Amino acid sequence: MNIKQFAVGMPVALVRSQEAEISRMVLRIERASRGQLVILRLSGRIQSEHVEELKSQIQGYPQTVILDLADVKLVDRDAVCFLADCEAKGVELKQCSPYIRDWIARERAKPPE
Repeated sequence: MNIKQFAVGMPVALVRSQEAEISRMVLRIERASRGQLVILRLSGRIQSEHVEELKSQIQGYPQTVILDLADVKLVDRDAVCFLADCEAKGVELKQCSPYIRDWIARERAKPPE
């Protein structure tokens, strides 16, 4: 399936953290849907304080959810663990950068704490 065939929808959330207010970092979440698919296109930086908003966005859809990570520039460990958990639960990660994909694999390989 080619993600580019879906039209980008309206932004559903702009998430700013306290730290983001200082550095002007924003996570933008845009939603597009087609039939049984919902694509959440993420842009910017995903940090630990964004995880709860992302969880609520994903849980709000009965359809199959795809996270399009093409425009994600930076993540922290909590975000990586969240993405790994999403993927384990059937959420598809599209256009995930190699550094994020490698970090997810390293987190999965770690013994449970």
